[in-house]
Amino acid sequence: MVQTQASSLFVCAVAALFLAAGVALGAFGAHGLKEVLDAYGRDIWEKAAFYHLTHSLGALIVGLLGLIPAANFLSSTKIAWVLLIGVVIFSGSLYLLAVTKQRWLGAITPIGGSAFIVAWIWLAIALFHARSSS
Repeated sequence: MVQTQASSLFVCAVAALFLAAGVALGAFGAHGLKEVLDAYGRDIWEKAAFYHLTHSLGALIVGLLGLIPAANFLSSTKIAWVLLIGVVIFSGSLYLLAVTKQRWLGAITPIGGSAFIVAWIWLAIALFHARSSS
């Protein structure tokens, strides 16, 4: 299925906003919550920010693939959305866990991690398929 340039640009714009939010949340955790969070909470927050930033950047890069004519069929926009949904679930649950100490939130985190894994495997399969088709 051929995706539109507009959908690729939109997911890239959303990924850029996720990146800005990741920087802001990372800084907030390091400075604004420095005296509020214990060592465990700070560790959780840092992990959330790390995965937030790395997978948002991944979503931006994957979304940009949709702007390359030769790679337009890779479903890169859908893959980027799966990565961003993973950020919301994975990092969001960890941010909340860090500040609320509600341990049940940790049970939600793997759903986001699974979204990351699915997206990266989906991309690999799409690229292998594209390679064998050319």
